[in-house]
Amino acid sequence: MQRLRVRFGRGDEIKYLSHLDLLRLWERAMRRAGLPLAYSEGFTPHPRLSLAAPLPVGITSEAELADISLSRWLAPTAFLEKLRSCMPASLDLMDAQAIGLNVPSLQSLVYAAEYQVTITNPKTPAEMESSVRAMLEAREIPWSHRRGEGMHSYDMRPLIQDMWLVRCQDGACTVGMRLRSDSGGSGRPEQVINALMGSPQVPVSIHRTRLLLRTIGVPDGGESPADKGYG
Repeated sequence: MQRLRVRFGRGDEIKYLSHLDLLRLWERAMRRAGLPLAYSEGFTPHPRLSLAAPLPVGITSEAELADISLSRWLAPTAFLEKLRSCMPASLDLMDAQAIGLNVPSLQSLVYAAEYQVTITNPKTPAEMESSVRAMLEAREIPWSHRRGEGMHSYDMRPLIQDMWLVRCQDGACTVGMRLRSDSGGSGRPEQVINALMGSPQVPVSIHRTRLLLRTIGVPDGGESPADKGYG
């Protein structure tokens, strides 16, 4: 048995695939490539394949991670070479590395994700900088959104670890943000940008640029030189 950790990008052509659809795409591609994908035991075997921090539909990324178990050893470079010919062009396989079978799951290690959100914007760069600074200095950011048939209310501020203005040009601004992403809560970039602007926005694009994994023994969100950032 071998376990590989694969980094990949997700482009415009597949950004509307659901998490389950993306898992099926991976499984079908590996079957077509003749790769020795390992399966769980029992009456309904499942492929030993998991993705970190499932990406909401409509968002592109250059920082997605997958853990894949194979039933026999295969060089990571050979794995990528076989798989690339069976994947759509909009799914970019970047690199792969072998990891230990007992390494904790991706879901348990991810503590934050970074995004770049681009919006058409009537504010000046100075006004945008001021809005970002005010949001970071706020002690709380009350927020409500509809969930199912009711309203869900919470304080958004603990979910925002950092935020910065990337650029403003041609009537559009791009805002970078690092949001919490773990079992205790995950920030939604579209909701954060709405709170920042003070009104509903339809982003031109949302792009995930990085996933941050905690080091074993370091609390989630703790700053450590050993923390791994993918992207």
